Amino acid sequence: MSKAHLLYVEDDESLSFVTQDNLEFNGFTVTHCADGTAALREIEKEGFQYDLCLLDVMLPGVDGFQLAERIRSRNQDIPILFLTAKSLKEDRLQGLRLGADDYITKPFSIEELILKIEVFLRRNRVRPSSPALDPRRIGDYQFELEKLQLTYRAEPPRRLTRREAELLQFLSVRRDQVIERGEILEKIWGENDYFMGRSLDVFISRLRKYLSKDPRIRVENIHAVGFSLTVDGQ
Repeated sequence: MSKAHLLYVEDDESLSFVTQDNLEFNGFTVTHCADGTAALREIEKEGFQYDLCLLDVMLPGVDGFQLAERIRSRNQDIPILFLTAKSLKEDRLQGLRLGADDYITKPFSIEELILKIEVFLRRNRVRPSSPALDPRRIGDYQFELEKLQLTYRAEPPRRLTRREAELLQFLSVRRDQVIERGEILEKIWGENDYFMGRSLDVFISRLRKYLSKDPRIRVENIHAVGFSLTVDGQ
């Protein structure tokens, strides 16, 4: 298997040296840019293609948010991970709105960074190449987001709460992919903390119960990573 190629943008010379060295030691190919302007030149190159982008937010010239915007205009699928000293909720949400996948707040451990990278690379590898599945059809269930309804075959429909429906829609659209807990919490709950995480676990248990009549459907908990909705044969 070929090495994953990472674009790493960081202006702190000492931090970037140590981080790049560790990433390469762990088998990644790393292209490092020391400021936003150099990174923008790299992004604008013909044939721009990376497996994942690591972007510092506070950069001279062009900041990480601007870089993420430009990357997304060229590639909708490449994972973007922000490395930042900023931990304000507003900053996290701004990045997510621009298409970033997650944040790691400095100082971070190399082990945590590598785990996050592996999660997003694995998630990208399992994206289906076939046409997207209809999120309204989940095994023998018919799901109607607008009506907040989940119907099993000819049985009367079950009424869902708005949050149950949003979570089921999120899982169904990303079927067969491992979705990180933090991404679900940011996108559905608007923030990622312990209490919201416990709430997510409760909602996942409810959805498992609602979908239990079709044995082909699985809502799996990937330990310490996230969740995945799969339907055998669909």
